[in-house]
Amino acid sequence: MTLHTTIASLAVTLLLGSAVVGFQSDAALAQDAVAPDGGATPAIMAPGGTPHPDDPDAENSAATGFVHTAGKHFVGPDGTPFQIRGINLGNWLVPEGYMFKFRRMHAPKEINALIERLIGPADTKEFWDVFRETYVTEEDIRFLKAAGFNTVRVPLHYALFIDPNDPSQYDGPGYRLLDRVIGWCRTAGLKVIVDLHAAPGGQTGVNHDDGTGFPLVFYVPSYRRQTIDLWRHLAERYRDEPTVLGYDLLNEPISPYNDVAYLNPLLEPLYKDIVAAIRSVDQHHVVFTAAAQWSTNFAVFGRPYDSNIAYTYHKFWASTERDSVQSYVNFANQYNVPIFLGESGELTDDWNRAFRKLNERFGISWSFWTFKNLDTPSTVLSAPLPADWDKLAKLGNESPSDWDNETLPSHDEAKKILWAYLDAIKFRHVHVNAGYLASLGLKVPKPDAVDLQRVSAGQ
Repeated sequence: MTLHTTIASLAVTLLLGSAVVGFQSDAALAQDAVAPDGGATPAIMAPGGTPHPDDPDAENSAATGFVHTAGKHFVGPDGTPFQIRGINLGNWLVPEGYMFKFRRMHAPKEINALIERLIGPADTKEFWDVFRETYVTEEDIRFLKAAGFNTVRVPLHYALFIDPNDPSQYDGPGYRLLDRVIGWCRTAGLKVIVDLHAAPGGQTGVNHDDGTGFPLVFYVPSYRRQTIDLWRHLAERYRDEPTVLGYDLLNEPISPYNDVAYLNPLLEPLYKDIVAAIRSVDQHHVVFTAAAQWSTNFAVFGRPYDSNIAYTYHKFWASTERDSVQSYVNFANQYNVPIFLGESGELTDDWNRAFRKLNERFGISWSFWTFKNLDTPSTVLSAPLPADWDKLAKLGNESPSDWDNETLPSHDEAKKILWAYLDAIKFRHVHVNAGYLASLGLKVPKPDAVDLQRVSAGQ
């Protein structure tokens, strides 16, 4: 997610609004919705709360412990609806410039270049090592569970999972980090959606895929093959892990800034090849397929081709009226499949509340963006701004060529500022935005209820 995403997604929403068809009455749509509290619905449950006989996967799900899809719903192992109430672990494994208060250095490699310019390669590596150990901890995970979330969506960067010198070798720090957060979630009782946020070559064509500015996964056969093979490898690794709810195959593929007429027809064939690779080793997990153009354009999809598939859309700064979701609800009704709001937020608490309720009204599960950020009210946990951070933010607002004309902070000063940031993002130092949690129908848990150190709770 980026500020480019939010602005462009609003434009795409307006463009696509004229294509909405099959407008239905509130009554017709309401009968297809899952209750926001996860209550039983006639589409899945028989009287008395037992698994509905029309759910063919109920017995298998109960035996394996996996969440699966049934009609327009996600269903838990006991055959009851599972309404995803999720939050994204954004910025952790795929850093984004705006979350460092940088307006120019957006992509992970650009952020890295700035830090490396200031403190050198060795200290930069240490910074990222400490950052990944600190940004998401067991305390964070237990807090999210106690607040009322039941799922986390974990954005991944492919380079943490593939040997950069030999893409056929699956090696990197990402495996230990992902294994660990899955373990924490298993203990806490949270589900995990694994999201490929930055695919080999890039799938979006903007900064958050850390590519070249073009979605090369659709142009370069080797990147396409690496993406398919990486998903097969991840599915094989986690195929027996019921804590993993599913696999979000590509985040926000094909931005509106690219050749959409050429690229859009290539998206679903790539999805089909990825799903085939996953199903060769893993029959259990839900596969999530995101729409094109900031995950808003469902016109790229045909008939479902898997029995355990869900369709993902993202929207920021959109209308909170029915027109924002109508085309997605129409798709769900036409093909009897679940819809998932994979990212949203970054506005006000009032907007969050209204948009969440709109989605819940039509049975759409959600995962808001994001769980932690720097000095902002539009997140669950806000880290305090370190002293002198403005010196780094100024450089992050410029191009590298401008730095040659700047008096840069010394190595020691820059390292002091950066390490103050690493301290600020620790759970014990963050501020809890109670209003943000309330906008999602959740609340700040009592520290003693989850055996955590006390954190400041916003009022």
